[in-house]
Amino acid sequence: MNNLYPVMPLAEWQDTKATLHRFCQVVGKIRLESAVRRNHWWHAPFHLTGRGITTRPMGQVDGNPIFTVDFDFVGHRLVVTTVDGREAAFPLYGLSVADFYQRTMRTLADLGIRVEIPVPRPFDLPDSGRPFADDTEHAAYDPLMVTRYWQVLSQVNLLLEEFAAGYEGKTSPVHHFWHTFDIACTRFSDRRVAQPPEADPVTREAYSREVISFGFWFGDDAFPEPAFYSYTAPEPDGLDREPLEPAAARWITQRGGHLAVLSHADALAQADPRAAVLAFFDSAYRAGARLAGWDAARLACPGGVTDPLAASPAAGDRL
Repeated sequence: MNNLYPVMPLAEWQDTKATLHRFCQVVGKIRLESAVRRNHWWHAPFHLTGRGITTRPMGQVDGNPIFTVDFDFVGHRLVVTTVDGREAAFPLYGLSVADFYQRTMRTLADLGIRVEIPVPRPFDLPDSGRPFADDTEHAAYDPLMVTRYWQVLSQVNLLLEEFAAGYEGKTSPVHHFWHTFDIACTRFSDRRVAQPPEADPVTREAYSREVISFGFWFGDDAFPEPAFYSYTAPEPDGLDREPLEPAAARWITQRGGHLAVLSHADALAQADPRAAVLAFFDSAYRAGARLAGWDAARLACPGGVTDPLAASPAAGDRL
């Protein structure tokens, strides 16, 4: 497909997005408590499925049965499945955050899964002081927009997978963060970054190495439109003066640093939106890598291949 799914103006689903974001934070915090910890918080985010997003299997190390929690954005259900084949589900629409939280915890308990969320409140959202159990304000759920959100995620997921294939260094999975509600993939150098002691634990772990990150988010109050983005951390001097492709891409200032952005609308306006997004990611990577002193030539992995024989035009290996 040469196109990306239609633009999703934030105003058209802002209330639904706010509710869904909090639903995801409830399940994300369950994942955080029930999964083996991984470097850079790689254990925490969601991954894409053929019908929505998943926590992936978890449990066992905490005494619980192995279980998975899935958001089904085709049938619009939350589905909990255990390794012995038991399943419980309930509809996502018609619920406030308080209802969703209570239904989720009760569903887990009915399957013999015991999870205690230490801080059962939103993380880094405007109502972070309000417990999930008390949030009757957020209760909007438009199934059409939620399905479209998943479809956009699915296409961006494959774009990021394709882009990730071009780098043979340490690379994160493509994953969907319930914290910031974006989908991202990060390239790492092997240089350590000494975060200050006063930095929060999320920052200290996520940015313990030099990174150049790429992703897509659906917009928020600070940047109210869906967009592709990239940033380099630590940010080298002069990053915001580096050229970006296509011409519609630009640098913006955010949280004291600079973010490369290509709006979803501007990507769709290109003759080949898919190629334009890949060119955008590549230009942002080359800018950060050049100024940070990464050996981009050594780390290149054209076509996702490191085997020199397989990379040869004469190679005829087939699995």
